[in-house]
Amino acid sequence: MALDTRETPVHLEDPVVRSMHLRAPERTGLAARFAASDPSPGLDLARNPRVARLLRNRKFQFLLILPNQIVFWTVIFVGLLGTAIPGLNFGAAITWYVWFCLVFVMMVVVGRAWCAMCPFGGFGEWIQRRTLFQRTQKALGLGRKVPEPIARYGFVIPVASFLLLTWIEEFFNIAGPGNPADTAWMVVGIVASALTFFLVFERRSFCRYFCPLTSLIGTVGSMGSVAGFRTRDREVCLSCTTKDCMRGGTDGFGCPWYTWPGSADSNLACGLCTECYKSCSEDNVGLFLQKPLTSVVAPRRRRADVAWAVALLFGLVLYQQINATNVYNSVDTWLNSHMGFPHYPNPVAYLAIIVALAAVLAGITRGFSAVLARRDLELAAPGGFADRRSRFRAFFVPIAYGLIPVMGADYFARQLPKFFKHAARVVPSVQHIVGFSGTGSPIYATRLLGDPSIVVVQVAVIALGTLGALWATWRITGRELVPVSRSVVGVRVATTGLVVVAGLAAAILYVAMHAAS
Repeated sequence: MALDTRETPVHLEDPVVRSMHLRAPERTGLAARFAASDPSPGLDLARNPRVARLLRNRKFQFLLILPNQIVFWTVIFVGLLGTAIPGLNFGAAITWYVWFCLVFVMMVVVGRAWCAMCPFGGFGEWIQRRTLFQRTQKALGLGRKVPEPIARYGFVIPVASFLLLTWIEEFFNIAGPGNPADTAWMVVGIVASALTFFLVFERRSFCRYFCPLTSLIGTVGSMGSVAGFRTRDREVCLSCTTKDCMRGGTDGFGCPWYTWPGSADSNLACGLCTECYKSCSEDNVGLFLQKPLTSVVAPRRRRADVAWAVALLFGLVLYQQINATNVYNSVDTWLNSHMGFPHYPNPVAYLAIIVALAAVLAGITRGFSAVLARRDLELAAPGGFADRRSRFRAFFVPIAYGLIPVMGADYFARQLPKFFKHAARVVPSVQHIVGFSGTGSPIYATRLLGDPSIVVVQVAVIALGTLGALWATWRITGRELVPVSRSVVGVRVATTGLVVVAGLAAAILYVAMHAAS
């Protein structure tokens, strides 16, 4: 039986994937484009024989996913059949008090490590491939490609699904946590959605283009120290005629994430699934470590969809802080009374404020580009950036990348109150499953930190994120804007000033939230 040699879609936002279809003269141009000027991917862990054997073992990812499968099916069954007391229900406790915080720590340290062990994508992939870990030849389902217009939106569509999921969660008070059954049904909904997409579209189209968490994990994960799977010698990739890493080979599937190792200059879209490593017949793929924030600073092919995703995600977390203040509570109540909506959050205000905050960021960068252009800012590109749209993009995209650390820090800080106040409840929730303990347990009332200290930690986290964003923005600006500007001081002041304002706004809102509570 022949191997699955269906070609990966060539409509992806990374045009370098198309190199597998190019003629020799065109590939020469690609080789020049991706020469030694690209940043070094760092230390190759796969050079270690033990690591290499582990990565080549087809059971490796299955064993990463299996524990999370067990936990999340437990969340579903305990949520539906267990106690209605949120703090004593293991499903609600593990999901909202611990899991979200741990995922953020994982993003910042490793990158897309969660994607490598995700129970949602893992379950869908097992069904699609009709196997738990073996290399199979035919997939179950329609195997359709994601339409090109959708694929071009990249990270923006997942942000929309994340906004919808967050609104549902807040409307039903699922993460309060409220009724544990609501948490269980939410997880069931995600699993069912993922499985549906896996049966309609090929590979991990759901994970790449639709998963509510993929934009958040991809952007925040770019701060991580795992660069992902990259090519060792790009010339070997350019001359390769089989492209087994993309199409699949005897020992591995084609990359489920549609990411060609030969063009990767960040970890944004590497799900760490090891398939390209297993498939490469030239042994030319490695698993690389990098310095923190490298995938924020280093990319030379920045994407507008990533920039807009950062702006919208930052707008969402700022909205969540604003809505916790006394002022917004009265506004939301007034809107609901006049629009006939039952209660918080008002959907019109929810979407409008998030979009407005993203638009403010975009407007500020547009203002930067206009002011600095009038001061003889000249961007070095063929034909220049004479029109407003190209000048705006030239500023907005790199500045948005630079804000990733403070945006990620804000999301992490937002989860800390539940963790510090209630994480200990996971222990009595486990005991409750087997008939022991209850709300009278001393552990149930244990807090790791009190309210004043939590606010201090939140502000400290924002400060660290702001410092990281300042460093990243300084590097990005110095490489991409300062060399082509006659207004060096203006560029530096504008970009770093925006980061400081963003960090101060987030920190002040945490203080205001504490005062409101």
